[in-house]
Amino acid sequence: MNQFVYLTFDGLSRGAVYAAFALALVLIWRAARIVNFAQGAMAVAAVYVAYSVTSATGSYWLGFVAALVAGLALGVIVERVVMRFVDHSSPLNGVVVALGLVLVIQGVLGIVYGSEFHPVETPFSRDAFEIGGIALLSRYDLFVFAAVGAVVASLTLLFTRTPIGLRMRAAAFAPDVSRLLGVSVGGMLTLGWALASAVGSLAGMLVVPTELGLHPTAMDVVFISAFTAAVVGGLDSPIGAVTGGLIVGLLLSYVSGYVEPTVAPMAVLLLLVVVLLGKPGGLFSSSKARVA
Repeated sequence: MNQFVYLTFDGLSRGAVYAAFALALVLIWRAARIVNFAQGAMAVAAVYVAYSVTSATGSYWLGFVAALVAGLALGVIVERVVMRFVDHSSPLNGVVVALGLVLVIQGVLGIVYGSEFHPVETPFSRDAFEIGGIALLSRYDLFVFAAVGAVVASLTLLFTRTPIGLRMRAAAFAPDVSRLLGVSVGGMLTLGWALASAVGSLAGMLVVPTELGLHPTAMDVVFISAFTAAVVGGLDSPIGAVTGGLIVGLLLSYVSGYVEPTVAPMAVLLLLVVVLLGKPGGLFSSSKARVA
């Protein structure tokens, strides 16, 4: 029983990070109908910016803010300089370009920072509170939940309660009509990429300290889990992304704890296959797919 409770809380903590990263993928999909396979590499680049700022100033929070700003800027640059000129007649074109971006970003990071792992500190202790001898959550886990919850709440308010959010949704699902109504479709697309990149950077800042450390490929495995979470929940559903992230986090934790850690990635892939066979659009997909 003690192990089950511990694995459950550990899985929820992991799942919260996967949920944030899956949200970034959903944002891009809703804005441009592209699965951004470069999202992990972009997040690592932002974390390296935070690492540089923190090393220079000694302040974690300055580095944290720098990572979010770098994520916003990188999203704008990628959309304006690269993705805007991709021929979207075939979905594979965007995928190939994104994979090329991964190689470029990782190569540049390797040249600048080297290929060794850099330790990244956390702002709060990772020692778990114990109740009745059962390890539950740490202060850092609570920080992760708070950060992801704030992102989910902010995005919900943005897309449902603000004029900008409504314009972004209109530009994504009815671009021609939106142009006739005076909406800057290109501007909304750039904003979508910027927000998604910032959310991905936040996820990177939350997960990298819990792994081996900072490395140009540090987010590769995390991306696979987050991509699975987004597909399981539905690429068009922010709620599905959060739910999918928690499901994947719990699955990884249970399989690692009760079976073997080496089996956990296979369990995630099995989950992906089962969902794609049973409900290809994801658990939270609408009955009729919308066309961008």
